[in-house]
Amino acid sequence: MTGRYQAYPEYRNSGVEWLGDVPAHWNVAPIKYLAGFSGGGTPSKENPEFWRGDIPWVSPKDMKCSRINSTIDNVTEAAIEQSSTNLLAEGALLMVVRSGILQHSIPVAINNVPVTLNQDMKALRFNDRMSVRYAKDVITGNQKVLLLEWAKQGATVESVEQEYLANTTFPVPSVIEQNGIASFLDHETAKIDTLIEKQQQLIKLLKEKRQAVISHAVTKGLNPNAPMRDSGVEWLGEVPEHWDVKRLGLLFTESSARASSDVELEYQVLSVSIHHGISDKELNEKELDRKVTRSDDKSLYKVVHNNDLAYNMMRAWQGGFGASKLSGLVSPAYVVCTPKTNIKSSYFELVLRTSNAVTELKRYSRGITDFRLRLYWDEFKNICVPVPPAGEVDEILESIESINSKYDHLVLVADRQIELLKERRTALISAAVTGKIDVRGWQAPVDSCLRGNGEHKGNAA
Repeated sequence: MTGRYQAYPEYRNSGVEWLGDVPAHWNVAPIKYLAGFSGGGTPSKENPEFWRGDIPWVSPKDMKCSRINSTIDNVTEAAIEQSSTNLLAEGALLMVVRSGILQHSIPVAINNVPVTLNQDMKALRFNDRMSVRYAKDVITGNQKVLLLEWAKQGATVESVEQEYLANTTFPVPSVIEQNGIASFLDHETAKIDTLIEKQQQLIKLLKEKRQAVISHAVTKGLNPNAPMRDSGVEWLGEVPEHWDVKRLGLLFTESSARASSDVELEYQVLSVSIHHGISDKELNEKELDRKVTRSDDKSLYKVVHNNDLAYNMMRAWQGGFGASKLSGLVSPAYVVCTPKTNIKSSYFELVLRTSNAVTELKRYSRGITDFRLRLYWDEFKNICVPVPPAGEVDEILESIESINSKYDHLVLVADRQIELLKERRTALISAAVTGKIDVRGWQAPVDSCLRGNGEHKGNAA
């Protein structure tokens, strides 16, 4: 890494392919000479005395920050005494060793409080030759090469065996230098993380603004000077004076037709997402919003055609609507609505995705709790929606296409900026912990706020 950072005056070959040359005064050593290992386990879920205690129990789902202070699940002292999990004192390096996430990253964190671990975790307790903060940075900054190293030695893509981990060679500068590198990285990466957070906040605001603009367009029109009138519908409020307001039952009819002909039985199985509407192709298991079981018998599925409106009865109250762009099949748990006239269902999809409409949809849904709510056709057909003239609908949809293009570009630019910042963060960490840059002369500004205080959220997980 070039720029304002200088290299060390002298280097030597480390003898380790992924490390390359290291500063001449640094040592290298396998982790097994630097740390001890401990694992964990899962207390019986059937024993209520083991759970809902006050002792954090760390699993891969908790490894989203660089410091562990609390966890989703907690265990009791009885669990520690009577199960395979053990109490681990604060200050260890926690690492995920079995998880699908290991295909692309290695979550690591330091526990600020005593914790227990589940069986997919390992704890590394370093001796006086290695700072735990520095060790964490070595893994965080070199995840790609370390995953390749462990894969070469026989680890599967979803696990890291302790033998391979123990034999991994780490760079070992003096502990004083390690702590200096860690402090430098605490400060510099905190600044990068602040920039990343700002970009993430910008994306959130852009999405909110996009939705607000679209919601206004489909419920109030594009002309800010159009005379308005009371729609007579509470969730809708005022609409342009020349618009109609109609029940959905006057615009659509329910279709329960199942696949029967040879052509229909060859249709793709489509899904309706609360985020993207109805798919334009058959999604694989990874692309689905949630795991579903598909039947091999396509005659059980409902037929949907181009311009039909379909919704998931169980997720309608979350905005699970879509206007189909092609003929296909949908789950029998979906309701298929066929237009009675030459209207554009894509407009009504947008109307039904507005926040006020979603609230109305929830009001019409039946069920004891949110996760049991169902919106049946008999209730859905009574919901009132705005109906602009056909020409105005075309103008609104064209405008929304332009709006989406604009905001998609802005979000893409922000996403790219985040990726560049993350790449810079990783490169900086890697360069510092492997000795490619010399930060021994760095001093923390008086007002610096470091990751070491436990407040920093960043991690390469």
